[in-house]
Amino acid sequence: MNITNSDITTSAPGIERVRHELKRRSLTVTEIEKLTPKMLRITLSGEELADFVSLAPDDHIKIAAPSPDGPDGVERREYTPRSFDNAARTLVIDFAVHDAGPATQWALEARPGDTLVVGGPRGSAVVSSDVRRWLLIGDETALPAIGRRIEEAARGTIITSIVAVTNAAEHQTFDTEADLTTLWVHRPLTEAADPTALLNAVKTVELEKGTFAWIAAEAKVTRAIRSYLVEERGHPLTWMKASGYWVMGKADSKENFG
Repeated sequence: MNITNSDITTSAPGIERVRHELKRRSLTVTEIEKLTPKMLRITLSGEELADFVSLAPDDHIKIAAPSPDGPDGVERREYTPRSFDNAARTLVIDFAVHDAGPATQWALEARPGDTLVVGGPRGSAVVSSDVRRWLLIGDETALPAIGRRIEEAARGTIITSIVAVTNAAEHQTFDTEADLTTLWVHRPLTEAADPTALLNAVKTVELEKGTFAWIAAEAKVTRAIRSYLVEERGHPLTWMKASGYWVMGKADSKENFG
């Protein structure tokens, strides 16, 4: 069923933008876990995490990965804090192994005892806790943010996630109190900039009143899904956040569509 703007509550959800003191922390690798064939989970530790702050599941930190091509011997890349524990002084980052960039290479070669400099996050965009319905759409690079959103959701939250991965071996499970429906879409990485597979899945989902749509994938894919939801499904822009987490063929590129 297609819905129109008049079918959705007109009051936009509150989004509080919180700025954080920018800090750089030198952390130590303490654990490495191969979640799936193409996803590495690395746990970092250090006393400097005592005051680490990340208020939104889609926050970004910057890691400084060693690279001879970098201006000061490093290349900086953005990643999502998958989870953190101030008391335990730990920070978890998931790395999607989908390219041969410096951050991916560092993750593949990382061993316990290695160090990594992490900066940020600079701020958080906190969506009102009054939002009880979510549609989460993304690819491998969005899985850390999607997984965190699902696992941090309060009881009674209704979430539908649609995630594009290469095959069933890349599926993940989440520990959550939310009412969760998970749809996995399979396509090869060579087609990661083709919106067809994700779009076809999105078209099967009914948009209930008061659903916040969150989209993050390759920029062309995000743009196509955003356009479809707005132009064909009449979904209000005030109930949506869309980001191109990466751009096919361009290193360290992203686009924000609002």
